[in-house]
Parts: sequence; C-alpha cells; structure tokens
Amino acid sequence: MKKTTEIIPLFQLFIRESETGKRLKKNGERITKSSINNYRYALNNLQKFSLNTNFELRICDASKLNKRELLSEKNYWKKFYKKYTDYLYKNGCYDNYVGANIKIIRTFFNYLKYDKDLHTGDFQRLFYVRKEEVDILVLSPEQLKFLIHDKDFEDSLTPAIKRIKDIFVFGCTTGLRFSDIFGLTNKNFEEQENDWYLKIKSQKTKTYSFIKLPQYAVEIFKKHKSKSARAYVFRSISLFIFNRSLKLIGEKAGFVNPIQMTRERQGNTKIVNKNTGVNQLRFCDKMSSHMMRRTAITTLLILGMPEHLVRKISGHSYASSSFNRYVHYAQAYIDKEIDKVHEKLEFY
Repeated sequence: MKKTTEIIPLFQLFIRESETGKRLKKNGERITKSSINNYRYALNNLQKFSLNTNFELRICDASKLNKRELLSEKNYWKKFYKKYTDYLYKNGCYDNYVGANIKIIRTFFNYLKYDKDLHTGDFQRLFYVRKEEVDILVLSPEQLKFLIHDKDFEDSLTPAIKRIKDIFVFGCTTGLRFSDIFGLTNKNFEEQENDWYLKIKSQKTKTYSFIKLPQYAVEIFKKHKSKSARAYVFRSISLFIFNRSLKLIGEKAGFVNPIQMTRERQGNTKIVNKNTGVNQLRFCDKMSSHMMRRTAITTLLILGMPEHLVRKISGHSYASSSFNRYVHYAQAYIDKEIDKVHEKLEFY
C-alpha cells in the first residue's frame, strides 16, 4: 500500500524556506517578497479548494510505486488539475490568474523533487499553464499633458491626492515600476551641467537605466525629495490606496469615456464591460499603477523615439514579446492619426 503525505504542511515549509533564504533562486539570489506573497495566495487557494470540494491533497514517493499504482497516481493528478482549475474559474478567475497559480504549484513540485529528494513522478508536467494577452490601457499624450500642466485641476486636489498624482505623472514619464519608484532616494538623482538624470537598477530585471528628466519631473523630485540621503523620495503608500486614488484622479480629470475590456477563461474571450457600482466601464475605472510603465513606453514610441532607445530606457531585451505588444499598440495609434490626415486629402 502506497504511503501518502499531506501537501499543505509541505507547502507551508516551501514558503518558510523561501522566506528565510534556505531556498534560493537558481542564480543564488533570495526569493523576492512579492513571489513569497504569491506563494501564500496559492496556498490559501489550495486550502479553500480542498475544504470546499472535499478533495484530499496528498502526495507520495513515486519511485516506490508499481506500474498500477503509478498509473493511479497519474490519474489522481489529472483529476486534481481539472477540479482545481474548474474551481478557480467558477470563482471568477481568468486565465492569467489560474496560470500563475498552476505555475507556482509546478515550482512547488520541483522544490519537493530537487530540495527534498521526494520523487514526485514529474506529474506537474501534466499541468498546462494558460496565459492571456490583457488589453493595454494607457494615457494618451493629451491626457498625460493635462495631468502635468493643468493648474486649475491641480488646485482642485487635496494634498494627499496631489502627492499621488505627482508620483503617477513621474511614473508615466520614467517608465518605472511601482516598486522601483518607492525605492528611490536622493542618490538616484544626479545633476550634470544643469540637466537632471535618474540613475536606477530595476528590482525585477536587474538592468540599469540612466534617464534624462524633463523639467516637470525635476520639479516633482525637488518637491518631494528627502532631507536625508538614505530616506526614500516618495513616502510609502499601499498599492490598494494608490490604485483607488488613481481612479478618483481619473474621474476628476474627466477621463470617463466608456471602454470595453476583454479577458479570457479557458481560452474563450469574455467582454468585461461593468465595474462595481458602475453600469458601463469607464476609462478611469481601470486606472492603476500598471498604467505608469505602459504609458511611458507607448508615449515614447508614439512621439517618435526609435524602438532600440525605448528598449534601453525600459530595460526590455530585443526578443521581449511584452515590448512588441507596446509597439503594435503604438502603431495602431499612429495609423489612426494618419487616417485622419488621409481623410482630409480625399476631397479637393
């Protein structure tokens, strides 16, 4: 009779060893805090799934199984994958979220195999990781200019909202990720012959950027810079409050045009046209921290900066598929503007 072990305690150990540094990345670096938080979300989902569906989560050493038991174990994990993904989809999740959960579970299997010498049978290879291309939503150059320069709008905001607006504009200009912005200190800013530059190493990609700043971005830095060289330029704020405030800023700015967003479940496209408390999804309802980096990249492309220079600033490699999506989006914007010109030339 095959001997089984409960998965939840093993998963908790996986998280604990990732957090303490006993488990490291392949390159020897420590697992990031954001990855560990994602592991906890995956554990929470597994616990809820097991409780709500009465599905026993266990594993056994596949090296000690006979042919019949091995086939039985393979079928068990096929059943788990089907039931677990169905559970997530029924709870309103989309392909990217479900795929991210499955990817973590596959990582956990590899941990058991290589760190704990538990022969899992590599059944994680049966788990398909779904992905979806989420619609890119960015500020237009006109919307960004409004947030930068409109004095009446600026004066209508509270000090707390003004601070978030400043950070958002700074992010839409530099293309920094949320985590990178709140890690900036005075040492990241350097003045050379009356020009200011931002020097930064991305926490995610470990790439270095040296970005010349426009005057309005310099003013934002000087407005918020710390008296201490070690303190952060922008005071910490939770991602939830930041994103909630951006929706308010967008609404006050009049970015309320109706939009249609699509997501995918099991490869099938679903239209997302409603938001909590709102009948029709509006542009401001989807404003978030992700928009900063996307806006910076597409703005540079739309306004004519060569691709290879934009890649250098954003830290994308030449083969980056995610960057190519920005190029396609920017090209669609350019085509639309060209069509307006061509329309005017159609008639004499």
